[in-house]
Amino acid sequence: MDRHQLAVLTVAGSDSGGNAGIQADIRAFHVFGLHACTVVTALTAQNPYGVRAVMTPEPAFVARQLDAVLEEYAIAAAKTGMLANAGVIEAVADGFKRHPGLRLVVDPVMVATSGAKLLEDDAIGAMCSRMLPLAALATPNLPEASVILGRDVRTMEDMESAAREIHARFGCAALVKGGHHADNVASDVLFDGDRAIWLSTPAVEAPLSTHGTGCSLSAAIAASLAKGRPLPEAVAEGKAYVYEAIRTGVRVGARATVLGTPSGPVDPACVTLGRVTSL
Repeated sequence: MDRHQLAVLTVAGSDSGGNAGIQADIRAFHVFGLHACTVVTALTAQNPYGVRAVMTPEPAFVARQLDAVLEEYAIAAAKTGMLANAGVIEAVADGFKRHPGLRLVVDPVMVATSGAKLLEDDAIGAMCSRMLPLAALATPNLPEASVILGRDVRTMEDMESAAREIHARFGCAALVKGGHHADNVASDVLFDGDRAIWLSTPAVEAPLSTHGTGCSLSAAIAASLAKGRPLPEAVAEGKAYVYEAIRTGVRVGARATVLGTPSGPVDPACVTLGRVTSL
């Protein structure tokens, strides 16, 4: 019997409601059959309707968590989510530099869906200068891409241009997430340094929950990379995972709803490959 299991790491905030952040990441890792390691960068008091409070540990404690994991576990890939402030970002970036070679997915979490700020203003520069250059892939949504580049990113043309510019500035592949640009598809664009690839999934009619989809997507992509998938395939598998999680959402309270948990390997066949543009 093979008693080895791949491990993957999430460096992110905790969601007390269990639908985003580290909790969403662990759920994704387990669906992909991986052991989940965690570094907690923030504690939040939240539910799907808002973030009520945030508590951030000292950067030195974050660094201790990161070293403790990376020194002993064979981490096949990692992702970052909410990093809260410049001190935590510096600690995380320094930690990954002490342990080079990981395929890292950086979700530059800045604002919650509810509108709550999850990254302090003075930390945006640190995110761009310290974390993005370490990434194999960055996964900004439209508001985050706009902040990173200092200009509006709204249209599909803006998205492709933004993905290319993020790669040019920071050296990482970029997946710019567009959400629902049309009534029946959710379209994102990946620029991997060679080509721009558009990927779309069907929209789920009247979904019970979309809270935590960004966290879930970056976690699923990291999990797929950990299993050896090439980047475009990992992104397609990540999108398929999120589509299935939205499709199978459930009620867990009088008003509370959460993403579902896919019961087995996800099928990327639901992901449509759109136009491919060369460099």
